[in-house]
Amino acid sequence: MQLDKRDIEILVVLSTEGRISKAELAERVGLSATPCWNRLKRLEKAGMIESYRAEINLKKIGPHVGVFVAVELADHTAASFRAFEAAVQHYDEVTGCWALGGGYDYLMQIVTKDIDAYQRLIDEMLEAHIGVARYFTYVVTKSVKGGGAPPLELLLNR
Repeated sequence: MQLDKRDIEILVVLSTEGRISKAELAERVGLSATPCWNRLKRLEKAGMIESYRAEINLKKIGPHVGVFVAVELADHTAASFRAFEAAVQHYDEVTGCWALGGGYDYLMQIVTKDIDAYQRLIDEMLEAHIGVARYFTYVVTKSVKGGGAPPLELLLNR
């Protein structure tokens, strides 16, 4: 799908202000409501916009711990990778998981109530035999930057 200047403007605004009204979005990108709405629907249908969501301040909700886990799989077959990737979909505490090139096979982002809950989750994963050979835990002590919108204007600069 070819994106023009207005499509990019819509994506930039929505990536930082997902709750913006359709009327405000149209005004911000210099379109009337109907053409803006049509572009928005086209971007959604093309899969450019996957979802709308709120960023929750977990500190206001209650105690929690954030953990990054580097994972090495026991086997490096396509079936092993597929099995691991399917398995992590079933753990709500895994809020992100990325396949990596280089030393580790995956990097998981996990959020649990506390370290004990994290360890129970890891034990459960190991007992489920989802292919983990080794894992390395990195506890988040402070969020410095995260959850920001991708630099769309830089990525799409032509």
